[in-house]
Amino acid sequence: MENESIIRLSVFVGLFVLFSAIEAWIPRRKRVQSRLKRWSTNWAISLIDRGAVWLMALAMPLLAVGAAYDAASNGWGLFNALDWPAWLEITLSVMILDFAIWFQHLITHKIPLLWRFHRVHHSDRDLDVTSALRFHPVEILFSMIIKIGVVYLLGPAGLAVVLFEIILNGTAMFNHANMKLPAALDRVIRLVLVTPDMHRVHHSDIRDEHDSNYGFAMSIWDRMFRTYIAQPRKGHEDMTVGLRWQGDEPEQLLWSLKLPLDKL
Repeated sequence: MENESIIRLSVFVGLFVLFSAIEAWIPRRKRVQSRLKRWSTNWAISLIDRGAVWLMALAMPLLAVGAAYDAASNGWGLFNALDWPAWLEITLSVMILDFAIWFQHLITHKIPLLWRFHRVHHSDRDLDVTSALRFHPVEILFSMIIKIGVVYLLGPAGLAVVLFEIILNGTAMFNHANMKLPAALDRVIRLVLVTPDMHRVHHSDIRDEHDSNYGFAMSIWDRMFRTYIAQPRKGHEDMTVGLRWQGDEPEQLLWSLKLPLDKL
């Protein structure tokens, strides 16, 4: 897709600035840690992630979007064997890819080895727009492998994969943002999309709450598979975000990167 990188970067920067501004204007919770230290660490992790994906692209040149065009040229995947309208294939592709990420998120909580890496994300003691950037590079590479596999099986159009990536990145920043939405608006939005209040439950230090609300974009999967919890028991202002056994360490880059090697 022509200018794909520019389009994705422009949307990312625009939404990051927008959600950051809304957080500053109507924050949902008081911060626990220094914004400067947390943002520096979370951005550093994100840059390391980009570097890891770049290195992966050297060894595996076809990442998610490239895999879609490769599958199309070889006639591989479900939708390349069907002659359905483009709008229907794109819609279904986005939904199926979103379910794949939901399921991947679920298993990172259920399989101890995967949880070691995913807890880097959960160790953030504050939730804001930069929390959407805080994923261990090993988890990022695992997620990319999952997406490539699904793309080859599904055979979606390249446009569908680009659209999904934009939606996934945008909604991840939205639902991690520390913004206070009117309750009525939140109830309407979460009928379709995961809202900040819905996702914040997932970052609770209470086990059954952080084993819920796995969605990043669409809220339907948690409702369908009964992993949905509407609100945290202690309320959004009084709940504790993060891991029970940690202190202020998550704002440190090296601590965050080596966390998977530490105790469970």
